[in-house]
Amino acid sequence: MKVWRAVVALSFLLLGGCLVTFKDPIPANEPAPIPLLGDWTRKDEWGERQYLEISRSGSNLYKARSFEGSKDNLEGMEEFGFTVAHHGRRWYLSAGLPKKLGANFAIAGFELTTDNELVVYNLDVERIEQELQGGDLQGQVVELPDGDGVLITSPLDVVFGWLDDPANSDVFVEVARYQRSNQE
Repeated sequence: MKVWRAVVALSFLLLGGCLVTFKDPIPANEPAPIPLLGDWTRKDEWGERQYLEISRSGSNLYKARSFEGSKDNLEGMEEFGFTVAHHGRRWYLSAGLPKKLGANFAIAGFELTTDNELVVYNLDVERIEQELQGGDLQGQVVELPDGDGVLITSPLDVVFGWLDDPANSDVFVEVARYQRSNQE
């Protein structure tokens, strides 16, 4: 779960300790884009090299393995499973979170750029809280170890309809940018 911990840690830093979670995962109804599969690398905010391997683990199921510092660091390797969906102009991935983060699901946006990069986006918690107050999305504020978060209980079709609206494009915050490993 190191990748999710990195995404969650970055989210906490960027968004004051908050995280948006969902009751339901993205169903395994759609295959990921082929270019998502393979090896990725990046340097984190502290200059440490991170590696990410993405592969199939079943029919429309995928796994990511994360290594920090060196791909030979099997002791520090973390793995998580995820599903994907394509809605509107965006790709999304969904992964289960550990019990300490509510045992629900995180949904992140991602894009594969023409420069052979994988860019991961998280949802802006303050903006999602505003939508809860306005009634566009259903859910509640939840207490997490590092601050309050938001648990969305709206059905995923409602969530994706809201996310796909171009007026809501500012709800995404970039949290990680990877390059293909062979481009170093």
